[in-house]
Amino acid sequence: MRHNPHQTEKLAFSFLFLATVSVVVPVIFILFTIIQRGLSEISWEFLTAMPQKGMREGGIFPAILGTIYLVLGTLVFALPVGVLAAIYLTEYAKDNVLTRLIKLAIINLAGVPSVVYGLFGLGIFVMFFNFGASILSGSLTLAIMVLPIIITTTKEALESVPQSFREVSLSLGASRWQTIRHSVLPHALPGILTGIILAISRAAGETAPILFTVAAFYLPKLPESIFDQVMALPYHLYVLSTQVPNVSVNIRYGTALVLLIMVLSMNALAIVVRSHFRKKKRW
Repeated sequence: MRHNPHQTEKLAFSFLFLATVSVVVPVIFILFTIIQRGLSEISWEFLTAMPQKGMREGGIFPAILGTIYLVLGTLVFALPVGVLAAIYLTEYAKDNVLTRLIKLAIINLAGVPSVVYGLFGLGIFVMFFNFGASILSGSLTLAIMVLPIIITTTKEALESVPQSFREVSLSLGASRWQTIRHSVLPHALPGILTGIILAISRAAGETAPILFTVAAFYLPKLPESIFDQVMALPYHLYVLSTQVPNVSVNIRYGTALVLLIMVLSMNALAIVVRSHFRKKKRW
């Protein structure tokens, strides 16, 4: 029996199509359910008012603002450290046993459950450094959690830049740092922004790390410093769903919809910036 390559190709495409459908259809169903049941709850008051009567009425503005603070705080701590670490591992570090162990540790850290990071943040930042349950503790904990993502994606972006770019720059008399700054980083920027997108998505949607380090059950006021607790949308949604009786289902779906819109908006902004820099690639 002769082997028909076209038939094999069609069979492979069929399996790929079924795999794609099995992933996309549930996602569409989830999005449709959240939008259908949560859209009716979205209003100006819901987005800008303080929670009232044990979160059964009012709005979710403190939770929205708290989530934004935590995401920005996470990026402030994680982005410089992650990018600089990736630059060192890619451009400066020699390939030896220690470097390979560090790279292996970074990969393994990406798979650590988020609740473990929460317990680590509780022990180190809340108790040892005595920052208390605060925006600072929560941001540092989330920053450590997303560091492996930023380091890995930045490292891959730097390695994707052709070696000839470095050789030409060095041959013209530029220093190693000048070569990295002007010839490597601008071309690696789209990949770095991909890491930022992934970090934002994870930091904005995590519940376990902020449960131990920053999130408040019910706090109808805005934070005044980085040492204050805040409400956050992931934890707020968890509390509404499990701890507060007689809450309208639409309020839960409305909160989930706001969180979804926030994450997608942040990602969309980063994607637009990434596309802008990707157009400047010359290879």
